[in-house]
Amino acid sequence: MIGQKGRTAAALLAGAALLAPAAALADTLQEALALAYQTNPTIQSARADLRANDENVPIEKSDGLPSIGGSAQYVEAFKQSSSSFTAPDRYLNAGVELSVPVYSGGSVKNSIRAAKERVQAGRADLKATESGIFAQVVAAYMDVIRDSAVVQLNQQNVETLQVNFRATSDRFEIGDLTRTDVAQSDSRLAISRSDLLTARSNLIGSRERYIQLVGKPPVALAPPPPLPGLPSGPDEAVDVALANNPDLMAARERSQAAKYDIEVAGATRLPRVELYTSGAYVDYFGTLARGTEGVSQSETTAQAGARLTVPIFQGGFPAALERQAQARAQSTMETEIAIERDVIAQTRAAYAAWIAANEVIEATTTAVSAASLSLEGVRAENTVGNRTILDILDAERELLSAQVQLVAAQRNAYVAGFSLLAAMGKAEAEDLNFDVGPLYDPVVHYDSVKSAIFDWRMEPDPVAQSTRTVDTPAQDADIQGE
Repeated sequence: MIGQKGRTAAALLAGAALLAPAAALADTLQEALALAYQTNPTIQSARADLRANDENVPIEKSDGLPSIGGSAQYVEAFKQSSSSFTAPDRYLNAGVELSVPVYSGGSVKNSIRAAKERVQAGRADLKATESGIFAQVVAAYMDVIRDSAVVQLNQQNVETLQVNFRATSDRFEIGDLTRTDVAQSDSRLAISRSDLLTARSNLIGSRERYIQLVGKPPVALAPPPPLPGLPSGPDEAVDVALANNPDLMAARERSQAAKYDIEVAGATRLPRVELYTSGAYVDYFGTLARGTEGVSQSETTAQAGARLTVPIFQGGFPAALERQAQARAQSTMETEIAIERDVIAQTRAAYAAWIAANEVIEATTTAVSAASLSLEGVRAENTVGNRTILDILDAERELLSAQVQLVAAQRNAYVAGFSLLAAMGKAEAEDLNFDVGPLYDPVVHYDSVKSAIFDWRMEPDPVAQSTRTVDTPAQDADIQGE
């Protein structure tokens, strides 16, 4: 068996030879990935979700910060009690209170810790989303290249069979061939035209899928670059995946956050202490005690103190809340193991698919060469009467089938290799070397809000960042560059 690097090189060289577009100007895979990174709505939505997740940290912090509240009340008495001689006809009562939490049983501290862990999980989720979109873009890119090549091969086959049919008809006219030979040629030509229609339909579907992911129509796609960092064996791939797969990293962070949730739930049975101070001002507008001279018509009060709240009996609420948190924590642990299993299986399967696809390339490359030689020999033997028209048609069919299989194998090898890198956590934005300027940094937003305590901090109304595709034309199956 040849080495992994040899397989990859063989796949890429074969792909470049057969699939290279004719146009001088072409879109590249890096450009497609960069455009998806900047404008794909699924990625933009995931970034917005992470920003919303970031806000849980200042939300949880707010429970441990001082709070200030004010109130005001204006009262106008339309009718007083006949026995009341001092009640005012109107008054204004205004007050303000400052409270400072001192002890909350650890609920605030652990809630903040849980929120921070979930921010880390959200960042891993964003990487997983980006990686998943990148894998879809690579597949769509390679689908367009494959299906374009298949359309070209089927067009060439139709043209060849048309020449065969005309030659067969001419030879029938002079009595060199039978009507059966003509019918066989006509049948194969009709089938080849049907195959071409199917290939064109597949190409249209692949181009539309490309637009869905990238946001623009594909233009003469260039052969993809070599994939870096592919592993030498499945064990190496799994080791890297267990350390870097973003889905697994997110599951681990959520398991840790769930442990803090248990502490938060348990804190509901503990005492709470807060310090407070308040002040009030009352103005009777000269109506207190009918405005009797010497009676103050306004007053100011102030107080300060400490407040202790001790839960004694809550109907089993704290215990139920803690048991619920424990059950959810176990659920996250089991989910983490399930994701770990999935990552291992995906990585091993992707590695096997990559190896198999490259070996298929080797086999089908040999098959294409052999089928080409066979067709030449059958045609030569037909001229001396040793082969029939059906033999030629069969040889042409075998060559076309081998060429289509080779194109499909090249696509499958590249997609499987990229899927393997994605499972290993090595297909993220910083790994792909596309030129989009500074990459999106989720830490920037988190740092800007994690300690924000101003109640009136306003942000601009959101606007969509993704590009829409309603103005893109419906795709056809014309081969660009012809």
